[in-house]
Amino acid sequence: MTERRADLSVVVPFIIFTGIWGSTWIVIRDQLGAVPAPWSITYRFLIAAVAMALVAIVRGEGLRLPWRGIVAAAILSVLQFVINFNAVYLAEHHVTSGLVATAFALLLIPNSLLAWTFLGQKPSARFAWGSLIAVTGIALLFVHELSEHPSRSNAIMFGMALTLFGMLGASAANVFQAREKVRQYPLFTLLAWAMGLGALMDGTIALLFAGPPVFEARPGYWFGLVYLALFASALAFSLYLPVVRKIGPGKAAYSSVLVPIIAMGFSTWLEGYRWTAVAVAGAVLALSGMTVALTRNRSSVSAPDAA
Repeated sequence: MTERRADLSVVVPFIIFTGIWGSTWIVIRDQLGAVPAPWSITYRFLIAAVAMALVAIVRGEGLRLPWRGIVAAAILSVLQFVINFNAVYLAEHHVTSGLVATAFALLLIPNSLLAWTFLGQKPSARFAWGSLIAVTGIALLFVHELSEHPSRSNAIMFGMALTLFGMLGASAANVFQAREKVRQYPLFTLLAWAMGLGALMDGTIALLFAGPPVFEARPGYWFGLVYLALFASALAFSLYLPVVRKIGPGKAAYSSVLVPIIAMGFSTWLEGYRWTAVAVAGAVLALSGMTVALTRNRSSVSAPDAA
């Protein structure tokens, strides 16, 4: 009975946060309208920071951090909640949400390279071969996108560049939070501060580049915003990180393979994504490659994607 309970304590949260993150990409797409992306991101993390602060208080962690902890939260915030999310939101202006999600499945590649450089965690040869297969698959999906929309080639290339930039920000955040000096701080307290500081910085960016705050009366926008803030940010992070501590980030990172499958399904249904032989081959290679790469990867810095 104990083993079964232990299994359910991992399986149930895994199913929940994987399903949530698989759906967020299409919800982000719906946020791109009257409200400039930086303001949508600001509202999202303002709400998420309040929710995460409540989680920290309920869990008994409180909100107090030493000044070094606040600096660590600020660095994590810049990498994850400013660079990463602004790049992803802007990328979805130019390419389909499913393609952005699939490209983000490659997050483990920069994770492992940065971990090797800064943490001394050398990836296996199997991981290298799997990553090569996955990159080939993403390249095919990129070729498919260009062939489907030749008149938008520059915009698509810019969107993919933004996606890769956001992925590097997320990867750097993952490696940073894996450092022993950062792991000493209470997890949910650190996240509450990081999200709050992220909202402050995102709001500053929004003021500088998009002007005064913009609000949209459409109910769908606010339902989506609350979903992204409470479920995709506060709840999903609260479920994901304890699972990482129980089964290890290598196994938990299988969500990065499952998330694009869900995201591509939504993209096909709601964005009219058209599958061709090249697109199918690319998706199969990308997901198969990441499965191979993750099979024996035990990197301690795997983490969720941007959504």
